[in-house]
Amino acid sequence: MYLNKLTWTLMLLSAMGFSYPSKAQVPAEGNDIEIAAKDSVFIGRFCNKEYDVYIDMDLYHQNRLIQGQEFLGEVPGYLGDFKDARKWIFTDATFIDPHTIQLSITNDYGSEDLEATLTYIPKDSTYTLRQGKGSAIKIARNRKWVKIPNTISFKAETKK
Repeated sequence: MYLNKLTWTLMLLSAMGFSYPSKAQVPAEGNDIEIAAKDSVFIGRFCNKEYDVYIDMDLYHQNRLIQGQEFLGEVPGYLGDFKDARKWIFTDATFIDPHTIQLSITNDYGSEDLEATLTYIPKDSTYTLRQGKGSAIKIARNRKWVKIPNTISFKAETKK
């Protein structure tokens, strides 16, 4: 049943002209954004322990595969949940400045989407995700949907 819904959703998105970007949208060499790319601040896995969610991303090469959803191909990244298999997929990532990215995000059903910004804060090495226009990001808790806050912080994942 789940696979049929997902297959139909993907076919519908394809028919509407929806596609994942094939290249990072990093402007030409020699500017501040190119320098940020060399710093690799937007590559890795970052966690929010309060909500038990994480971001896995490589916004420069846009080559992340989602485990169990490899048929979607490479994407810039996604927001995952340690307690649930659902994902919020980054379908587009555009640099605004060396520490800020504009994201287009959709859920793994393709039924909800939103725009957001992800900002790296060098002072404390955190990332702030701010939801903008569109749907609210929701996660499943105790068989109910719970909206995460419009602004949420992430830190680099630490090895245990």
